[in-house]
Amino acid sequence: MTKRTPDDQPQWLNADEAVAWRAILTLVQRAFPEIERDMRTKHDLLGVHYHILVTLSEAPGRTMRLSDLAASADLSQSRLTHRMKTLIDRGDVAITEHPDDRRAKQATLTDVGFARLEAAAPDHVATVRRVVFDHLTPAQTVALAEALGPVAEALCCHPEYLNPNVGQNTP
Repeated sequence: MTKRTPDDQPQWLNADEAVAWRAILTLVQRAFPEIERDMRTKHDLLGVHYHILVTLSEAPGRTMRLSDLAASADLSQSRLTHRMKTLIDRGDVAITEHPDDRRAKQATLTDVGFARLEAAAPDHVATVRRVVFDHLTPAQTVALAEALGPVAEALCCHPEYLNPNVGQNTP
């Protein structure tokens, strides 16, 4: 941590930045919990579980090396391992040895898991629309994507996650 000197003055947010920041905080503190609550109530899935299932569904053969899955889902290896237990216990995901590297494991989205994802996807999209996009015009949605894209790119090491299969209709 850098120690401040008396000459260092914080660069306070200007009025527009403060309004934007408060909107982001509200989105994080209100929208995400509501989306999570709906997924738990309707499909007994946490948001992170849904995200893992979607990531696997987009992989060739619905299979990925665990380290690649963690990276693509933008999760730490330990968080992925912890969250995968539920998916494995339910039969949504199967873990096997990687065929080309016996030291590595791979995850495969099972037919059971794909069916769970297909059942959850319409409700997830409906909730995201209701909570976020129903309040925006198409132009505002484009502006939001353009505004938050560079922030997300700076935070996420995987640009394919931010813009997967442009133009495809995936759950």
